[in-house]
Amino acid sequence: MLKNLNAVIQNLSPNLRKILSNTSWLIADRVLRMTVSFVVLAWMARYLGADQFGLLNYAGALVAIFSTLAQLGLYQIVVRDLVSEPSSKDEILGTAFCLRLTSGISAFLLGTGIIFLLRPDDSLSRTVVIIIAAGLLLQEFEVIDFWFESQVQSKYSVLTKNTAFIIMTVVKIVLIQLQAPLIAFAWAVLVENALTIISSVIAYQVSGQKIQAWRSQWQLAKKLMKVSWPLILSNLAIMVYVRIDQVMLGQLANDDAVGIYSAAVRISESWFFLTISLINSFKPSIIEAKRFSEKQYYERIQKVCSLLALLVYCVAIPMTFLSTPLIVLAFGKHYAPAGLVLSVHIWSSMFSCFGVIKDTWIAVEGLTSYALSISILGALMNILLNFWLIPIYGAMGAAVATVVSYGFTDYITCFLYPPARPMGWVMTKALSLSNLSNLIRR
Repeated sequence: MLKNLNAVIQNLSPNLRKILSNTSWLIADRVLRMTVSFVVLAWMARYLGADQFGLLNYAGALVAIFSTLAQLGLYQIVVRDLVSEPSSKDEILGTAFCLRLTSGISAFLLGTGIIFLLRPDDSLSRTVVIIIAAGLLLQEFEVIDFWFESQVQSKYSVLTKNTAFIIMTVVKIVLIQLQAPLIAFAWAVLVENALTIISSVIAYQVSGQKIQAWRSQWQLAKKLMKVSWPLILSNLAIMVYVRIDQVMLGQLANDDAVGIYSAAVRISESWFFLTISLINSFKPSIIEAKRFSEKQYYERIQKVCSLLALLVYCVAIPMTFLSTPLIVLAFGKHYAPAGLVLSVHIWSSMFSCFGVIKDTWIAVEGLTSYALSISILGALMNILLNFWLIPIYGAMGAAVATVVSYGFTDYITCFLYPPARPMGWVMTKALSLSNLSNLIRR
C-alpha cells in the first residue's frame, strides 16, 4: 500500500508535490500543537484555578485585540507582493518590518495604557498584561514567515514555532510541578514568542537569506498602508467580535467567570481547524465553478455548507448533553459550571463555519465593503449584548451573546442585504438538512 501511495506521489507534478508537502507540514503542526497544548492547558487550568486562569485569559484576550492593530493587515498583501515581485523581496520585507515595528510599539503603549484605566488598583492584572503585551514589540519579525509562505516553504515556520512550543511546553510542566506563581506563566508566554522569533531569524539566515539586506522605502510604505487600511479595520472588528467577551467578563463580572468561560471556549473551538481544512479543500473548485456556471457555483457552495452543518450537528448535539462530564474530565470539578456554558457556546460553531465559507463567497463576488460592514456590526452587537447579559447571567450571558451575534452577523444579515440573499438560502437549506439525501448519494 505504501509503495502504491509513493508511486502516486511520484506521478504528481513537481509543483503539486511541493504544495502537498507544504500543506502536510501545516496540518501536522496544527494537530501536534492542538493536542499537546490542550493537555498542558487543562493541567495548567487545574493548577491555577478558575480565578488565576481567568486572569491569564483576560490578559491574553486584551493583548490579542491590540495585536491586530500591530499586524496592520499586511499579511496577505506582503505575501502577494513577494510572490509577484520576488526580486524586490528585501525592500518589501524591510518596509513591512519597519511598519510592524512602529505599530508594535504603538500597540504596546496603548495596551498597557488601557489596562491602567480598566484596573487602576489591580497591580497583578497590570503586571500580567504588561508582560504578555511585551510580545507586541517582537511581532515585526513575523515578516520572515511571510517570506517562507510566499516560497511555499512553511516547513521552516513550522519547525521554528514547534521548537519554541516544545521547549516552553516542558517549561510550563516544570512550573506546575514547582508550584510557580501566575507571573511565571505570563513570562512563559513572552519567552515562547521570543524563542519563536530567534528560531525564525536563524532559519531565515540558514536558508541563505540575509536580514542585513532589508531596506525600507517610504513610497512603498505609503503604498502598503493605502491598500491595508480597510483590512486593519476589518481585522480589528473581527478580533473585537471574537475576544471582547472575555475582556468584558473580566470587567463586568470577575476573573473566576473568565476562567469558567475560557475553559468552555477552549473545548468549543478545539476542533474548528477541521472545518477550515474542509473549506480550503473545496475553495479552488468553488472559485473555478464561478467561471463556468452560476448554478454550478451555488451547488458547490451548497454542498460545502451542508457538509459543514452535518459536521457541526454531529459534534454539537452530543456536546450539548455531555458537556459537563467532558469539562470535569478535562479541567476538574471546580470548572463544572463551564459545562452549561459549553452546551450553549458550541452552537456558535455553526455560524462560524458559515462565516468562513461566506468569506470565500465575498472574495469571489468582490463584496469587501459588505464584509467590513458586517464585521463592525457584529462587533457592536456582541459588545451591546455582553453589556446587557453578563451582569445578569455571567459567563452564560457571554455565551448567549456570542451565539446570537454570530448568528445575526453570519446568517441573518444575508437576508437584509439583497446581493447576499442567495447565500442566506444556501445556509437555510444546510441548517434544515433538506438536501441531506442528495449529499450522501454524492
